[in-house]
Amino acid sequence: MAYRRTPEVQRNLDAKRDRLIESAIALVAEHGYGECSIAAVAQRSEVGTGTVYRHFANKGELFAEVFRIVCSREVAAAIAAGTAAHEVHGTYVSSVTASVATFAERALRAPTLAYALLAEPVDPQVDAERLLFRESYRNALAVAIDAAVGAGEIPPQPAQITAACIVGAIGEALILPLAIGNAEPTTVESFLTFTLRSLGSPHESSIESNPRGLQSGSAADRLRRG
Repeated sequence: MAYRRTPEVQRNLDAKRDRLIESAIALVAEHGYGECSIAAVAQRSEVGTGTVYRHFANKGELFAEVFRIVCSREVAAAIAAGTAAHEVHGTYVSSVTASVATFAERALRAPTLAYALLAEPVDPQVDAERLLFRESYRNALAVAIDAAVGAGEIPPQPAQITAACIVGAIGEALILPLAIGNAEPTTVESFLTFTLRSLGSPHESSIESNPRGLQSGSAADRLRRG
C-alpha cells in the first residue's frame, strides 16, 4: 500500500515550507539577493540545509517562489490603492496615479528588497518571475487606462503600450535611488507628473491629495506580510 500523508503531517510540512519562504523574504529585504544562500535561509529558519532541499531543489527554485509571493503582494497593493482612489475621487486617472504612487513609495521605503525585485542580477528562474511581475503590473494599469479612455478622461490610446511605458520608465528611474538607498523628496511627485503626461491627462498639474492610499509602518514589514 502506498504511503499517504495524514492531514497533520501535510500541515506541518506546509508550515515548515512557509517558514522557509518567510525567512528567505526577510533575508532578501535585509541583504539583497546576492547575499542570500540556502545555508543562510536554513540558519534563519533554525533547520538544517537538508530540510530546505527537501522543499526546494536549489536556490533558484526557492527564490523564484519568494519573488512570486512578494511580487504578487506588490501588484495587489497597487491595485487596492487604485481601487480606493477611484472610490474617493471618482476618476480612473486617479486610480492610475494612486497605483503608481503606491508602487514607488513602497519601493523607496524598502530599497534593498525593491532593488532585488527590479534590477539585481538573479538566476534565470527568478528572472522569469520578475518578467511576470512587470507583466502583471502593466496589465493592472492597462485596465485602469482603458477605463479612463472609456470615461472620456484621457484621449484614445493603446492602453497596454502606455502602461508598459509607465512601468518601464518608473522601474528604470527607481534603480539608482534604490541602489544608493536615497531619493529626492520630490521623486514620487515627479513620477505622478510623468504618468499624467504619459496618459495625456488635461489635469496633469492637479494631482489629487493623498493619491497613494498608504498606511503607516515599516514598508519592509508590509512587503513581508503582504
